[in-house]
Amino acid sequence: MTDADHTGTGDPRRTIELLWGVREKPRRGPKPKLTVEEIITAAIELADAEGITALSVRRGAERLGVSPMSIYTYIPSRAELLDLMMDRVHGELTDPPPSHDWRATVTILAEDAWAMYHRHPWMLQLTTSRLPLGPHTFAKHERELGAVDAIGLTDLEMDAVVAMVNGFVQGIARGSVESASLVRRSGLTDMEWWTASAPVLAEIPEADAGLFPLAARIGQAAGEAHGAASAPLHTFRFGLARILDGVEQLVTGEAQGSERELPS
Repeated sequence: MTDADHTGTGDPRRTIELLWGVREKPRRGPKPKLTVEEIITAAIELADAEGITALSVRRGAERLGVSPMSIYTYIPSRAELLDLMMDRVHGELTDPPPSHDWRATVTILAEDAWAMYHRHPWMLQLTTSRLPLGPHTFAKHERELGAVDAIGLTDLEMDAVVAMVNGFVQGIARGSVESASLVRRSGLTDMEWWTASAPVLAEIPEADAGLFPLAARIGQAAGEAHGAASAPLHTFRFGLARILDGVEQLVTGEAQGSERELPS
């Protein structure tokens, strides 16, 4: 990871103007060959196909059939482009149907984000301590806060719950995407890899399953249930439900200890 893979590192004024579509007054002369939207679309397509490390102004220019200098007249650098790409992808997320069931709403939003990360795995490769200050990113955060508004949480608790859910979704999605990538690169599914590995492991006395009975039992049960050595989607849905159980306990006052006393 390099500084080039961080969002929020470009020129703040120019980035925000681009994110919000602030345009300079039209100038006389030939009609521009490109639009900012076309550049963002080409960059996302490139990142989807080859990963974020393949993204450069030069590669984007090649995809659009223009010179790299032409791109710079619209977007100053890769840093601003990353913010624009992320905000555009956040625009794919939609409003959940109206509901009085906050758990159902949070689950829908989390499932939507899960699908987004699998459509655009490069989003998980970016460092996002400074999220894009664009309309789609703000709308995403507003929806997430709205899902837990007026259910009995303080403002700080609402903020923490949204951050916790987002962090969980990103973490499990990252593992899922990496697992799928490993299958493609190795040419073996998890079960095929385990089938090939197990006989070799059995030849090593130190790795006797009798020495690790819990791992052997649970591993066999999980493998039979999921048909794979791991099941990211099951882990995601199971873990999300448990997180929401904890939030519900906090709301109903059943949580133990000093959970409502957030650290300063």
